[in-house]
Amino acid sequence: MKVVITGKGGQLASELELLVPQGYHIISVNSSELDITNESLVSEFITSNKPDLVINAAAYTAVDEAEKNVDAAYAVNELGIKYLANACKSINARILHVSTDFVFDGSSTSPYESYSTPNPINVYGASKLSGEVALQQILPEASVIVRTAWVYSVNGNNFVRSMLRLMQEKPKLSIIYDQVGTPTWAKGLAQWLWIIADKPEVKGIYNWTDGGIASWYDFAIAIQELGIEKGLLKEAIPIYPIPTSEYPTPARRPAYSVINKASAEEVSDLRTTHWRKQLSSMMDNLV
Repeated sequence: MKVVITGKGGQLASELELLVPQGYHIISVNSSELDITNESLVSEFITSNKPDLVINAAAYTAVDEAEKNVDAAYAVNELGIKYLANACKSINARILHVSTDFVFDGSSTSPYESYSTPNPINVYGASKLSGEVALQQILPEASVIVRTAWVYSVNGNNFVRSMLRLMQEKPKLSIIYDQVGTPTWAKGLAQWLWIIADKPEVKGIYNWTDGGIASWYDFAIAIQELGIEKGLLKEAIPIYPIPTSEYPTPARRPAYSVINKASAEEVSDLRTTHWRKQLSSMMDNLV
């Protein structure tokens, strides 16, 4: 099977490349190799390479920057997937597309289902939702949307790597305690995607993160504890919990963005692993 992976060099695409199953031929591209916001380039690339499947791991993910760069966010997150979908439709190819928990407003008190009504509260979430809608309109029978959250890996800019750096540079940290979700190791998400790649009958919207729930404060505490345990940090520093109101950002964040993975587990026969265990496994790769 021939698979095009967008977002080359990013956290998810890198894990997808490392885990590619036998029998798959991948063509991985970054934005300079394929600008997904250019309709004619996308059409030409897809029709000439004729992939069986596209895994779209490309996204505009700078949540705060999106508030002022609205057009840029929508160009990648809506138009990019729209152009990919149209091109794939022309050659009967399938798409696996990665979306976000930020399509929800965070007002729920129980995990969001894949069929829960979206209501984004920032430009990033709205642009990703528009991409979902476009994909389902164009390629409803040959697409899978997977919503994920709080992604990190050994590569790229992410909360884990930032915390480890700050814990070595700062005498203390203040971390938000009233935003709750679930961290996701990109490797686990990549594993799920490769399973679904081999299941052409699967379509629709699914949720995938690691197991359990956490606040950003919980996440930071775990990073420090495991960092000391694994020798990545020399000593503990004080970490203080603060409310969102004490750390204002241009973009509003959902207060609660836990998502239910039951249907994704069912179609894949893959069970989620608790986020702290996944975090420990990932940090072993940093040692």
